[in-house]
Order: sequence, then structure tokens, then C-alpha cells
Amino acid sequence: MTLPTTPPSVPVPHALPHPPRPVLEGPPVFGLIIVGDEILSGKRADKHMPRLIELLGARGLQLSWAEYVGDAPDRITATLARAFSTADVVFSCGGIGATPDDHTRQCAARALGEPLRLHPQAEALIRERMQDTAREQGLPYEPDRQDNVHRLNMGVFPEHARIIPNPYNKIPGFSCHGPGGGSVHFVPGFPVMAWPMMEWVLDQHYSHLHQRHAQQERSVVIFGSMEATLTPLMERIEAQYPAVKVFSLPSVDHAEYGRHIELGVKGPRDAVEPAYAELLQGVKGFDLKLGPELVRP
Repeated sequence: MTLPTTPPSVPVPHALPHPPRPVLEGPPVFGLIIVGDEILSGKRADKHMPRLIELLGARGLQLSWAEYVGDAPDRITATLARAFSTADVVFSCGGIGATPDDHTRQCAARALGEPLRLHPQAEALIRERMQDTAREQGLPYEPDRQDNVHRLNMGVFPEHARIIPNPYNKIPGFSCHGPGGGSVHFVPGFPVMAWPMMEWVLDQHYSHLHQRHAQQERSVVIFGSMEATLTPLMERIEAQYPAVKVFSLPSVDHAEYGRHIELGVKGPRDAVEPAYAELLQGVKGFDLKLGPELVRP
């Protein structure tokens, strides 16, 4: 689907009624898609994943997966189609501008099988931004000037999209629901815009999930052991406590602990406590040197 150079000159009708937003009841699965050749080439480093992990963690939530994709329309479309087919809550960062290398809006529409439409709220916000810019520069606002008409393309979204407000410059992002019951929330690649927009989505649409499925991680640092020695204990704990995951994280050159294994459990807080107590008791049976115990929310 090709985005027109300029939006339609005739008034654009309101989109069809939005389908009801799914209400997630079970433990939510959050995903992240980062779009942009500049990330894969190393010209820029991704800052979105650490920030999203932080935003989710503050709300008792966690990131389950992340995917990086370059500015190739077919690959972006396939990535979004997979995201829309799940029940996951996904953030997509980047590629929603109106330059030739921005494809995310068009790919989202293609992945959903929906037409692109100039969103009326987005149009109003973009026009407001253009008026603000003209006023700041001491110039007259010329809505029919070619560059101003082209800027309206930043508000051309899939037909059933909902806008995400942008407190930085008013140019909105958008959210779409997929047939799998999940949602993809599209924000710009600029952190100064994307991060408050992601936070708004989490608080506006998913506050009912905050702290509801809070996770915890408890672990102990172990010196002088091999993972193979600890594997039977790990398997026994996971079998006995299916709600938790048992993990081992070896290190050979840690700045503080040197060579060691961090062994622990993670999962719902009420399940972590008894599982960790038994894991720790099992470790003590090996007569190993133990370091500090760690707790992460």
C-alpha cells in the first residue's frame, strides 16, 4: 500500500467505530519492536529497551521479548503481522514519520488488512503544531503550503487506529488492535517523545494490570561449582514449583565476584518464597562457598 504524497483534499469521514479494546485477565506478555536501519548498522544505540524494562518494572510488569528490524517494508509488515496475531501488548518504536524511509504506518495497515486514513484528531493536532511553529518563527501560518500539506501524512494511520498523545510536539502516535486480541502501540524513535508516550499507554490502558502479576527474583552467588552439578537440583525445584523459573547465570570475570554462578528463581512473589527457600537448602547440601543473596522486584 503506497501512502499518497498529500492527504485527500475532500473531508475525511470519521473512521468506523472502534472494536472494543480487549481486557487482559491473565499474566500479560509485553513485547518490543525497534524499527530502523540506524540501530542495526550501529550508527545509533537502542535506548528504548532499558527504558521500557524500567517503566514496566515500576508497575509490577516485565518485558517478555524484543525484536529489531531494519527499514525493509516486507520485513516490517511480517514482524507486525506476527505481533498482531498474538494476545501480546507490544510497543513499536520508530518509522512513523513521513519521509521516504519511514514505512511503519503503511506496514501496520498492510499487516491488519486495513486502509490508511487521515485520522481527524491527528490532523487537528498536526495543524495545531504547525500553527505553533509558525507563531514561534514569526511567520504566517500557510495551511496549503506544500510542506505543511505533506506534514499531514504523519496523521495517516490504519483505519481503526487510536491516537497516542505526544507531549513533546503534539505529533501523535497510534495504537491498533490485532485479531489475536493484543495491541501494538506505535511511537516515534526519539526517546524524548517515545518514553512519555509509552508511559501514557501503560497508565491509560493497562492500569488494571499494575502490580496484579508482580514478579520477584531471588538468587544466591555460588563460588567453586559447575552448572552441571546444580542441574538436578534446578530440575527438581522447577518440577515441584511449576509457577517459577529456575535460572543459573555463570560469570568468569565479574568485577566484584570474579568467577561464580548466580543461581535463583523468578516468578510470582507468593511462589518464589517457598521455591527459593528449598533451592537454598539444596545448595547448602553441596557444601559450597556461598556469596550474597540478591532480591530483585
